[in-house]
Amino acid sequence: MRASQFSDILVGHGEGPVWWPEDGLRICDGFAGRIVSIDENGREAGSIHVGSFVGAFRPRVGGGLVAAAERSFVLVDPGGSRRDLGELWSDTGIRMNDGGCDPQGRFYCGSMPSAGDRPVGVLYRLDTDGRVTPVLEDLSCPNGMVYSADGQTVYYIDTPTQRVDAFDVDEAGEWQNRRVAVPNIQGGSPDGMTIDANGNLWVALWGGSGVRCFDPGTGEQLAAIEVEGASQTSACTFGGADLDRLYITTSTDGGAGGPKAGAVFVAEPGVRGVLPAVYAG
Repeated sequence: MRASQFSDILVGHGEGPVWWPEDGLRICDGFAGRIVSIDENGREAGSIHVGSFVGAFRPRVGGGLVAAAERSFVLVDPGGSRRDLGELWSDTGIRMNDGGCDPQGRFYCGSMPSAGDRPVGVLYRLDTDGRVTPVLEDLSCPNGMVYSADGQTVYYIDTPTQRVDAFDVDEAGEWQNRRVAVPNIQGGSPDGMTIDANGNLWVALWGGSGVRCFDPGTGEQLAAIEVEGASQTSACTFGGADLDRLYITTSTDGGAGGPKAGAVFVAEPGVRGVLPAVYAG
């Protein structure tokens, strides 16, 4: 299956797409530090500036959003005012990357080195009371956190491992019993990820010009979506009124990535997705 181009080139480093009924599609323009709203015709409809960088965001209960800036978490209220919760580290060679929320309404984001793949990254959890807790350490490029429908399993990517890992989730929401769900991914580096209503994983392949669908129970590849003209496919999410459209972000990667890099693509893979969990703080 081949995706079609949905938008013009709107961003430099497209990342972290989220579709929400009241807000439609929004994506991160990472190194510009803004969250861009895209209308149903693929045109930019506005943006929110978060900071010097933004890696991920989610809607908040009651409106607004939570975002991961370069070295901190940021809360944005429904009127657009932002409140930075304070730097988590001082090393300018480390920045936030990808994240999402758990069923308890807590927001996670992982840090990574700005260059190279040194395992210095940490997955942080922002609780609803504003407390921040490290969840995983020794990460190189954290990406693609999604939960199963029952909330008892979480899937996670550390890109250089070329795999998707799974964890059991206990009643308190803590991660346990790490194991490999999808091993040895080929054809690109696993980046952002989403899950469909059947529990299958859709993984964007950085450098792979597309998205692959995997059964996390068997590790088997079930489907492939090709993106023409943009090799750095960074993340994906289901959206639209019926959650049956898969939106795919792409990146210029500093001027590389193909002639259509920075555009959003869309495909209709014949399955429905699920809405993301929101931040309850």
